[in-house]
Amino acid sequence: VLTEFESKNLLAAYGIPCINTIIADDEEHAQRLAKQIGYPVVPKLHSETITNKTDVNGVQLNLQDEDQIREAYLQIKSSVTEKAGAEHFLGVTVQPMIKWTGYELIIGSTHDPQFGPVLLFGSGGQLVEVFKDRALALPPLTTTLAERMMEQTHIYTALKGVRGREPVNLLALQQLLVRFGQLIAEQRRIKEIEINPLLVSSDQLIAVDARAILHDSEILEANLPNLAIRPYPSEYVSSWKLNDGTPITFRPIRPDDEPLMIKFHELLSDRSVYLRYLHPMSFDARVTHERLTRICFNDYDREIALVAHHKNRDEGADEIMGVCRLIKAHGTSAAEFALLVADPYQGKGLGTKLLEIVLEVAAKEGITRMNADILPENRYMEGLIKKLGFRVEYDAEDKLLRASMDLAE
Repeated sequence: VLTEFESKNLLAAYGIPCINTIIADDEEHAQRLAKQIGYPVVPKLHSETITNKTDVNGVQLNLQDEDQIREAYLQIKSSVTEKAGAEHFLGVTVQPMIKWTGYELIIGSTHDPQFGPVLLFGSGGQLVEVFKDRALALPPLTTTLAERMMEQTHIYTALKGVRGREPVNLLALQQLLVRFGQLIAEQRRIKEIEINPLLVSSDQLIAVDARAILHDSEILEANLPNLAIRPYPSEYVSSWKLNDGTPITFRPIRPDDEPLMIKFHELLSDRSVYLRYLHPMSFDARVTHERLTRICFNDYDREIALVAHHKNRDEGADEIMGVCRLIKAHGTSAAEFALLVADPYQGKGLGTKLLEIVLEVAAKEGITRMNADILPENRYMEGLIKKLGFRVEYDAEDKLLRASMDLAE
């Protein structure tokens, strides 16, 4: 179990704002800290074993002077000793009493036997178990997924502003949820963690209380629960330059790439589309939201699409120049690839480099055999894959070129 002080330090490391919290090991120390912080203050139980402080009367609110601090310290110590035992009392933490008009939220994560770590968001405070206004999601999150998660709760309507109240900073709240999801994805030894309350208003977001429970230290790292959704594989981000010096970033596709993918398809000729998809496909059919959602939201354990991304010199806007998709065959160590480069960037070595990187990714993913189907008239692609070592055979029945490569060779 992490103490409240340790839990808040962990949250702060991921950019989640927390109220200033300092540990006092006796009543005189608590008085000095309260004077340093400025009244009113809140002393809370400091314990390595008790996580629900209110169950042992371990919180005193809105204290105004030294006498109240001393009395609160002794009351908390006495209550904890009586209800749980003296060994559970290690002092108190002292923090400022926040004056704010807003809402109390809860953000947390717990372990599900089937799905592993699961995120929670909803109405918080002391009545959290009464209202039970909550939504669940699987980490990691994007800002879009964070917004969808919030939309599932009743409190979301209030957060947007009601009855003259200003709306909270929803974008900042989305980003906080994304960072919290990143924490859960990266710190696999966390079994449970909870921020309650997270105070939110039009001008601030701040974690007032937090607690965390870790998996047993005897559990090996390899045996810790895995995420149901694989995190973004940032290890596959790399840089390169075209022959003309244009800087390129190769990276796995992201859910928020949908607008860029629409622009990418605007750069494709009918012939490029035909050679890639083996049949004609209209622009409107290629850029439907449903189709692009499937393309941009990858389950990285099954499919990884690498995009070549840069900032267009003329327009100054982000642009996707090419896409190479690695599609794993279920239950085997084989995979297919599909490559498509926008017409303005063809013939500049981009397709070759993109496919080379995808072959490197495939090897790291444990793929031992790569396959692809190509139209016979696609001479450029045929020459490219032969140069990289693929075997190519003509399938007379389907009138396709079957390309294959054993990566283990």
